[in-house]
Amino acid sequence: MIAATSGTNRELAETFASTAAEKGHEAEVIDLAEMDLPMFTIARTNNPEQTPDISDLVDTMTQADAWIVIAPEYNGSMPPTLNNALAWLSRDWQNFRTMCTGKPVGLATHSGGGGAHVIMAMRQQFSYIGADVIGRACMSGRDKEANPETIDAMIDNLVR
Repeated sequence: MIAATSGTNRELAETFASTAAEKGHEAEVIDLAEMDLPMFTIARTNNPEQTPDISDLVDTMTQADAWIVIAPEYNGSMPPTLNNALAWLSRDWQNFRTMCTGKPVGLATHSGGGGAHVIMAMRQQFSYIGADVIGRACMSGRDKEANPETIDAMIDNLVR
C-alpha cells in the first residue's frame, strides 16, 4: 500500500493492509509523506550529496506482487508527494521499467472533492509506466466512506 499523504489516505491504506492480512496476504504501508523526499530536480540528481537513498523503497516496490496506491486529489490531479516519488524512482529507468512493467496496481482515494480526477490521473500515469491497473477503484471522502466490498474485491483481484 503506497499512501501519498498521511491522515485519511494513510488510514485508508491501513484499512487495505489489514483487510489483505485478514485474507492471509502480506501487506505493508509505505507513507510517502513520512519519507520526506527532497523535490526532484536534475541538479539534485547530479549531486550525490543531494540524492536521497531510495534503495529500500525500490526493493520493497520491486518485490511486491501488487501495489495499491492511495492518494488524495490535488487540483484535479495527483499530489506532489506521489509525482515526486515517481520522479525519483524513475532515475534508474531500466530498474524502474522492470519494477513497473506488468505490476498489478489498484487505485484508491479519500478526497474532499470525490476523487474521480485523481483516479483518472493515477490510472493514466501508472498505465503509462507499464503497470496493469485494475478497473475497479475505491473512492471515498468526508461524505462517503470507503466501501468494504470494494476493498475486498480489489484485493482479491490483485492477488490472482
